[in-house]
Amino acid sequence: MPKPYYITTAIDYTNAAPHIGHAYEKVLADVMTRFQRLNGREVYFLTGVDQHGQKVQKSAEKAGLSPQEFVTGITKKFIALWDKINVRYNGWAATTDDKHKSVVQALLQELLDRGQLYKKSYRGFYSVRQEQFLTDKERGADGNYGEEWGEVVEIEEENWYFKLSEHIGWLRSFIQSHPDFITPAFRANDALNALEGGQDLCISRPKERLSWGIPLPFDKRFVNYVWFDALVNYVSFAGYLAEEVGNENLPDFAKLWPADAHVIGKDILVPAHAIYWPIMLHALGFTDDQMPKLIVHGWWNVKGSKMSKSTGNSIDPVALADMFTPDGLRYYLMRDIATGYDADFSEERITMSFNKELAGGLGNLLQRALSMAQKYRGGVIQASAYDDEINAVFRQTVTDAPAKYVERMNAWAIHDGIAEAWRIVTHANGFVDATLPFKLAKDEASAARLDSVLYHLAEALAHVSVLLSPVIPDAARQMRDQLGWRMPDGFMVSDLRWGLLKDGHHLGQPVPLFPRLEAAKETK
Repeated sequence: MPKPYYITTAIDYTNAAPHIGHAYEKVLADVMTRFQRLNGREVYFLTGVDQHGQKVQKSAEKAGLSPQEFVTGITKKFIALWDKINVRYNGWAATTDDKHKSVVQALLQELLDRGQLYKKSYRGFYSVRQEQFLTDKERGADGNYGEEWGEVVEIEEENWYFKLSEHIGWLRSFIQSHPDFITPAFRANDALNALEGGQDLCISRPKERLSWGIPLPFDKRFVNYVWFDALVNYVSFAGYLAEEVGNENLPDFAKLWPADAHVIGKDILVPAHAIYWPIMLHALGFTDDQMPKLIVHGWWNVKGSKMSKSTGNSIDPVALADMFTPDGLRYYLMRDIATGYDADFSEERITMSFNKELAGGLGNLLQRALSMAQKYRGGVIQASAYDDEINAVFRQTVTDAPAKYVERMNAWAIHDGIAEAWRIVTHANGFVDATLPFKLAKDEASAARLDSVLYHLAEALAHVSVLLSPVIPDAARQMRDQLGWRMPDGFMVSDLRWGLLKDGHHLGQPVPLFPRLEAAKETK
């Protein structure tokens, strides 16, 4: 048996409430999780929250709360959003969890024992926002540090350092020889360019400056650097060192690792995920074959500008889910962006996708098919012997879709996978217009042809309900309920064959799947 498909997202930093970018990333991972299960794989989906760091400590102080109280409040908002938009995960990672802390400290001790850590004094410029020391490489053409670094201060202090530079040559060779390490492939150039002039990494902060973190096991005067803490969640909650540190009720790491997909935004590819993380694993003795795969998605922008609360163009995913339904939001997020690339959020476009595609395309098709079956055949469909070229071409569209769909989805081209399912929807609506069932119903001699048309429509909708189930799970289930068809336990996309609905199958009554919205409301 193949190893479980291990998918994990970047854990969300609990310094602010979730935005549409968070929702997109989690829906992307959830859709892939559901697809892989539909494709016959066992899947373990891990997500969670990153709760330590200087920004959290400062935000908590400003709010008059303890850091733990502050992150608990923010974490509740993330969990509520995932529940609302049907993100269903197997494992939950929180970096304040004692199970995680024990693994981080064991990992740090292991790196020290391997001679990978040392202490020195350093004077340099420090980005409070990014919680890292900066080098001349981060300066702009004018010699200054850009706005992306926020407040930059010059400090001198003693800290612990990780011998990152010793592994740069290995990482460059690994990236060049493993084109599947980073998807999409063009993002590998970002990582290779970032390796130039690589230097050792400061992995601690003095407690007098930052108390909200995991103490170093060998020097209690310091806490761990937030990235050296957060990245470890991918292994700590997957069962790494579970027996050694006494962690129970975690997956079998040997069976689960390596991760098939770390789903992350392009802004944290370098240096964190493409440089720090693989080098940390390499320094711990992980082999090339044990390196995870990185799936890098783009940003949702507004009129070409990155969403930001500071600029006032942030989009609230809760408001969108309330207006367009959770499935409507999921569909838009997956349909209107190609994984790895940026897209512009458009209120007009999400309204159109809901009204024209979901309500007018899919929902209307289901309504028409069931209404005609109820009106002309009392809801009972017959697999008529009648056949013609129109039927044959339509069946070919339906039966060709699964293989193409699987190929697109496996390549993380979710929007193209949806398009393969949507070909059936489009063809089915055209099929109604071409066969004119309401005219066939008036002619007794056309009874067999009408039976055939009604059966073809219902059968096609059953197939669509399977293919779209990872994207719009609730609506797909409602489709099957109205069709009177239950997807058998263990049913896989490879089980899709013409004839899911048997001769004499009873269809249910039509209920609007996506009631059309009259007008878009303000969502910001």
